[in-house]
Amino acid sequence: MTVDVLRRAAPADRRARVAVAVLFFTNGALFANLLPRYPQIKADLGIGNAAYGLAVAAFPAGAIAAGLAAGILVRRFGSARVAVGGTLLTGVGILAAGLADSVVVFAGALFLAGAMDAFTDVAQNAHGLRVQRRYGRSIINSFHAIWSIGAVTGGSMAAGAIALGVPRGQHLLFSGVVFAVAACVALRFCLPGPETEVAEEGDSGDGARRTAPATATGARIRYVLAALVLIATAGTLVEDAGSSWATLYLSDSLHASVALAASGYVALVGAQFVGRLIGDRLVDRFGQRAVARSGALIAAVGMGLALAVPTVPGTVLGFAAAGFGVATLVPAAMHEADELPGLKPGSGLTIVSWLMRLGFLLSPPVVGLVADATSLRAGLLVVPLAGLLVLLLAGVLQPRRR
Repeated sequence: MTVDVLRRAAPADRRARVAVAVLFFTNGALFANLLPRYPQIKADLGIGNAAYGLAVAAFPAGAIAAGLAAGILVRRFGSARVAVGGTLLTGVGILAAGLADSVVVFAGALFLAGAMDAFTDVAQNAHGLRVQRRYGRSIINSFHAIWSIGAVTGGSMAAGAIALGVPRGQHLLFSGVVFAVAACVALRFCLPGPETEVAEEGDSGDGARRTAPATATGARIRYVLAALVLIATAGTLVEDAGSSWATLYLSDSLHASVALAASGYVALVGAQFVGRLIGDRLVDRFGQRAVARSGALIAAVGMGLALAVPTVPGTVLGFAAAGFGVATLVPAAMHEADELPGLKPGSGLTIVSWLMRLGFLLSPPVVGLVADATSLRAGLLVVPLAGLLVLLLAGVLQPRRR
């Protein structure tokens, strides 16, 4: 394997990297503060699993409805401004969802939060890839690792607030203000200038030269892009299983305490963080294809065993295995799509970011319907099935570089 000479980043680039990391952190922490509150909200609203699943699906529905507009906003206002503006409005939607007194208001607030989160997601990844091009090597996994730290922090904050009996409104208002301030401060240190900044010739942002193969065809490019969307969607299916259902499964099906039930989601995003923290080094050594296949196997076997032999400790470990296994999938799909030959700059990233939200949209109602018809344990089979899907499609990812 070739080892590229690493450029020393300029101070402004290092500050921009920290700023983007802060944006990823706040994005992960904001929504994670709401997730452990879902069982309380469900109980207060008096709704069943199917209705709950449909209401929760409003978040990805909002993201899909607004997703394609993200590129227009980024080109007009700049990725950093769009990321911060989306963060502020996401916090407003989350606070409204926490205070909702009806399922309609709850779903509407989640729709708003999801739409704004889609803007933030595309914009912060676009700015992160822009910083990556300045570095001349892969750093995108590290940003997603920071997102996982934010999610763990947010989930832990919520678990602590629940244990202390802090009302939802006070808790979510506090978290929203704290992370809004952090995002506004980060904006001062993001990269200036236009979004059309061109990378050095031959530099794909990870130190490797990416060119279109002579045999590449439109049909082949469409197939690869579709496979990348499905790989990213598989990652979102697993993430949604942890965010929407882990707490309910542990508390309702396995009778864990409310505070302990939150550990399922925390375990998933915590293990996901570890996977992303070491992801760049693993990909450099073994190639994205091998890393994705190994991770998919870990997710499928780990969660499969947890569902086959249901216990609280085993289920927490199963969610951890799932989070670790899919850790690099979304960053890999985004980067691979952004580098696809034959597409306009940014088109691949936008398409993958938009369509992978289908996982978040379809998963909650499908799992909810299966749970009502059979059991939530059966509904969570979506996790090992997602792992099997990645095993089948990982061939489109880059192999180890020689």
